[in-house]
Amino acid sequence: MNKIKCTRKLHFCAGHRVMNHENKCATAHGHNYYVHLVAEAPNLDSIGRVIDFSVLKEKVGAWIDDHWDHTFLVCDQDELLIQTLRSLPRKKEPFICPFNPTAEEMANYLLRVVCPKVLDGTEVVITKVIVCETDNCSAEANL
Repeated sequence: MNKIKCTRKLHFCAGHRVMNHENKCATAHGHNYYVHLVAEAPNLDSIGRVIDFSVLKEKVGAWIDDHWDHTFLVCDQDELLIQTLRSLPRKKEPFICPFNPTAEEMANYLLRVVCPKVLDGTEVVITKVIVCETDNCSAEANL
């Protein structure tokens, strides 16, 4: 049987620094990120959808807005940067990542941690997450 999937695109802005990077990403900087969420369900709903696109925005998009948008993603081992960021005036705490904040790790975290949590109680599964750092650079995580 063919699987039917749908994709929702989300946007957010955030800063990060990639620890131990050999080039310019070792410096604190920011991106206009785009996230593509690919959703599957065992059956289409009564309207003929995998899921209403607005539900993905409300659930996953709200998590991104609350935790990643307009803040700084910093590895939990980057103690000097964490201390520096916390000393700056801000509206939002930096997001302390249990990973080095590469696009690959961000995609994997959304796929394996965030999406199952925020979509709990639905039959929908996010099977692929693509995180685009720039128009030319993206990373993909799949189930």
